[in-house]
Amino acid sequence: MGDGTVGRVDGRALEEAVRFTSELIRIDTTNRGCGDCRERPAAEYVAERLAEAGIEPLVLEKKPGRTNVVARIPGADPAAPALLVHGHLDVVPAEPADWSVHPFSGEVRDGLVWGRGAIDMKDMDAMVLALVRAWARAGAVPPRDIVLAFTADEEDSADVGAAFLAGEHAALFEGCTEAIGESGAYTFHADGGLRLYPVGAGERGTAWLELTAHGTTGHGAKVNRANAVSRLGAAIGRIGAYEWPVRLTPVVRAALDELAAAHGIEATGPVDELLDKLGRAAVLVAATVRNSANPTVLTAGYKVNVIPGTATAMIDGRTVPGGDEEFAATMDLLTGPDVDWSYLHHEPALQAPVDTPLFARMRAALEHFDPDGRVVPFCMSGGTDAKHFARLGIKGYGFAPLKLPPGFDYQGLFHGIDERVPVDALHFGVRVLDRFVMHDHPRTLNEEA
Repeated sequence: MGDGTVGRVDGRALEEAVRFTSELIRIDTTNRGCGDCRERPAAEYVAERLAEAGIEPLVLEKKPGRTNVVARIPGADPAAPALLVHGHLDVVPAEPADWSVHPFSGEVRDGLVWGRGAIDMKDMDAMVLALVRAWARAGAVPPRDIVLAFTADEEDSADVGAAFLAGEHAALFEGCTEAIGESGAYTFHADGGLRLYPVGAGERGTAWLELTAHGTTGHGAKVNRANAVSRLGAAIGRIGAYEWPVRLTPVVRAALDELAAAHGIEATGPVDELLDKLGRAAVLVAATVRNSANPTVLTAGYKVNVIPGTATAMIDGRTVPGGDEEFAATMDLLTGPDVDWSYLHHEPALQAPVDTPLFARMRAALEHFDPDGRVVPFCMSGGTDAKHFARLGIKGYGFAPLKLPPGFDYQGLFHGIDERVPVDALHFGVRVLDRFVMHDHPRTLNEEA
């Protein structure tokens, strides 16, 4: 490439990115929620790979077996703000009978690495490990300190993962002002052969709720106007049918503007009409132009002829930045006087600026290795560990680069069946990460990118 990347990212680094992805997948770190997970074997694997490269890992647990790894790589300028690079080690459950290959085989076949975690997100963990080991072999020093965090429990509450690290080990992240993590910088094939790379610069907030309806217990054969199940059902019906108003945040507005420009259309008029004009690309922003609330769990009763006194439901609510007050007021209105609601889990929404040197560096690194690609900012519809690191004042971005072929359903494979990642995509990701980090310093802003 003539840019120094080849000298740092050697053939061994590319091979290790693939092998580490496969070997991490083989370590079953299924997170079933409620504390049912054990990340320690994967954390020990990561710590060993770091130690082999002379990088000292810190292994940290809030509860036995729920293990995190943190390490700091000193940069050339110790006075410069540090960059946090984080990835989680746990994965969601997978049922082997549903898969073409065993989800924990890590099989490499047909140019793909198969298994749970292949894109969410043991691939990023592996790329980072391969890259920092390549730096160590080449004697390369990043422009600023790089803090690595491999976390537990992202697929549940992060209570023993990123939340624990940010709450009880904040000193490890001293000097970090920005971070990169999952769910961004992958190829999205839009209409007309347009190749997009959405980079995460925001996340909707999490508002998981429990609804409780109260009524009068009684015999199922008698009229009961204070039926808790009926009251809950009515509230759920109202919530499910509610049309939330559009609330555009700066990141989503920037995403719409850049997507419209990429498609050669004006970013004007009603948002829903603009989304229709964006075709396939609309999926990148459609879920983030407004708050949302989806009923997901119902619990009531114990016998068909007994009317229960209470009934409960769970709601997966998500809020745009600045949308919490509207969300709460709307829930009060939709649930009504006979149904109470409370938060099961509540995390604020995030947004990070896109008119910064850091974002310019991410854009430049991606476009260097795919000159025909178009980088656009976007807001994630869900959440990541970035929410917890944000409490330390760290602005988070979704940047886990992968160049994917047409027809590869990246978003559909998140938590889906037959999760897999192309070998070539991992090679691309290592190279992009290297170029981004090694050019990521304010004093190099005007250098050739």
